[in-house]
Amino acid sequence: MRKFLLVLSVLSASASTGALAQQNQPRSGTDAEQKACTRDVQKLCRAVMDQGDLVVLSCLKENRPKISKACNDVLVSHGQ
Repeated sequence: MRKFLLVLSVLSASASTGALAQQNQPRSGTDAEQKACTRDVQKLCRAVMDQGDLVVLSCLKENRPKISKACNDVLVSHGQ
């Protein structure tokens, strides 16, 4: 779960124009955002979870056709 929180931190940091900071959302994502992607990370990216945040993010993007709509919406909302 810790790696997942770091992934959401990367997503937040990569958001354009600081929109998340203006909305006072935490860098690790909201509870709803975390919940939206937890299963996808565990199911599709478990093998790379120990290889760093950008690798997990890349894994989610590579598996975009397989991730849930909710997780895809989180990625899109963070400019990914």
